[in-house]
Amino acid sequence: MSGERIDWRQLAPQRWKNGAGLTRELAVEPAGASMDDFDWRISVAEVEQDAPFSAFAGVDRCIALLDGAGMTLRSADGAAVRRLDRVGEPFRFAGEMPLVAELVDGPCEDFNVMVRRAAHEAHVTPLRQPGTLEAAPAGMLVCLSGRWKCDGSTLERGQALLWRRGMPRVSVQPQASPALALAVHLYRSPGATRDAAIPGCTRATNT
Repeated sequence: MSGERIDWRQLAPQRWKNGAGLTRELAVEPAGASMDDFDWRISVAEVEQDAPFSAFAGVDRCIALLDGAGMTLRSADGAAVRRLDRVGEPFRFAGEMPLVAELVDGPCEDFNVMVRRAAHEAHVTPLRQPGTLEAAPAGMLVCLSGRWKCDGSTLERGQALLWRRGMPRVSVQPQASPALALAVHLYRSPGATRDAAIPGCTRATNT
C-alpha cells in the first residue's frame, strides 16, 4: 500500500489543548478523533513562548526538535528534566507529567507523537543513512532535512508519508546532504483493547 503524502506547511494550525501554543495535526486515529479520545496522534507544534505542556493522562509522548534553538523541559518544581537542542533526537515521557517548556533562544518547532498507553506503542527513529523500514500496523516517514526517496515518492523538508492501514517494508534513500528523517512505527500493545484499563507508565524502546 502506497503512503499518503502530507505537507505540514499546508495544514491549518490549531491552538494547543491548553491554549498556550499552536499545533498542526498530521494524522490522528480514529480519523476525526478529538484531543480526548484519540488512539494515536502525530503533529507538529510551534512554541513561541515559555509555556506549560498540555496534560494527557494515560498517554505516552515522544517529541523531537525540528527547528530553532530548542527548549528546556522543566518539572513543576523548576528542575530541568531534559534540554532539547539537537534536531531529530527523540525524547519520550508520560503525558500526565507536568512539564513547562522554557525556550533556549527564540521560537522553536517540534515533532510530536502521542499514543494511548493501554492500546498502542510508538517507536520513533532518526535516519541519516540509506536503509529499510520494517513493516508495522501503521507508520510515518518525516523529512527533516535534505531529500528522501521512499515508496516511489521524493520527500522535501516539511513533508511526510503516512501509512494508516499497514506500513509495508520499504527502502529509504537520502537524495541530498545533509539528510535527516524520522521513522515512526505504531504498534498495538499486546492484548490491548481500546477501553483497557490504563496501566503504569511504560516507554517505547529508544532506538
